[in-house]
Amino acid sequence: MADKRPDKIRAQFRKNRVKRARQDNEISAREWDQDQLHDDLPSGERISGKGELNRKRTVVGATNEADTSVVLDLGRKQVLRGRVLAVQGLLSTVEGEGGQLYACATRRLLKTLSTEQRHVVAAGDFVLFRESGANEGVIERVEPRKTTVSRSVRGRRQVIVANVDQMLIVSSAAEPYIKPNLIDRFIVSAHHSGLRPVICINKVDLVEPSSLAPLVGVYGQLGYALLMLSATTGLGIERLRREMAGSASVVVGQSGVGKSSLLNAIDPTLKRHVSAVSSETQKGKHTTTTARLCPLASGGYVVDTPGIRQFQLWDVIPEEVAGYFRDLRPYSHRCRFPDCTHTHEADCAVKNAVADGRLDVRRYESYVSLLTGEME
Repeated sequence: MADKRPDKIRAQFRKNRVKRARQDNEISAREWDQDQLHDDLPSGERISGKGELNRKRTVVGATNEADTSVVLDLGRKQVLRGRVLAVQGLLSTVEGEGGQLYACATRRLLKTLSTEQRHVVAAGDFVLFRESGANEGVIERVEPRKTTVSRSVRGRRQVIVANVDQMLIVSSAAEPYIKPNLIDRFIVSAHHSGLRPVICINKVDLVEPSSLAPLVGVYGQLGYALLMLSATTGLGIERLRREMAGSASVVVGQSGVGKSSLLNAIDPTLKRHVSAVSSETQKGKHTTTTARLCPLASGGYVVDTPGIRQFQLWDVIPEEVAGYFRDLRPYSHRCRFPDCTHTHEADCAVKNAVADGRLDVRRYESYVSLLTGEME
């Protein structure tokens, strides 16, 4: 039976990616006097869709139904399979199936495809690449992603990491102080991405444990895994190590909460760089500058990400926000209006539950803040 021919699809390319090259027979206007130039110029300007400036081209490949991205067909090219460990500038560090590391550039066709992403390759991607030299290569294709952690940056999608199983949401009890609203945003992102959220509160040795009881109680009642940790004293480190063993995890949180310190406590061979929090501003420094996939001695991978102070959700519409809040779900379908936003409508079951004390006020305010931000 003959092999099936690959599909040909019309792919969108970025506008004006390549400037039109000047033809050899074109002569600068300075070489002609104005009268002769006026006689020789065409009477009208013509605009054609063909040529190098055309935004659509026919490529050989297929469309990934999960995110409508283009998966290029490689034909008979000799390629290797690997996983992207980190992306720095124009080069990506790719680990081959044999464990060898390659510094890979990205195929120009991939970079010129019109896409909603800021960068076509992200840490955690499975890729096909060809060798171009000693420990060097060119990424020819990015395989379809199972999961992604993304945020919106200036209206475009930034994929922080791809193909992970769970999200470790790290916050600190002090220095800097805990931000429950940011935790809620990460939880919504984890649910939207199909990841398991694990809430990690670090630096509990700096505060009285009883002061965290209300917050811990709310997340505990919702069924979330919540760990009380201290990278300094070692509290909870063994349990966190068990949570991460054999899984691909991404660690997120604002700067200074101790993400790298926790990873060093779990696996000292990682040797992640750490620094102190400013005593004046209570803000941490960006010691981690790029997302990097690191293998764990206990099995699995972990991705340490740069600190995030603001996290704008990607591809989450306002109508979906309430569905990602577990405590709002039992009441949202009891509202008088089916399209109730639970903010200003009459006969709202969610607002009534808040007034009666059945819903946590802080969680409801977090929902309203997130909803307002996504609508803007």
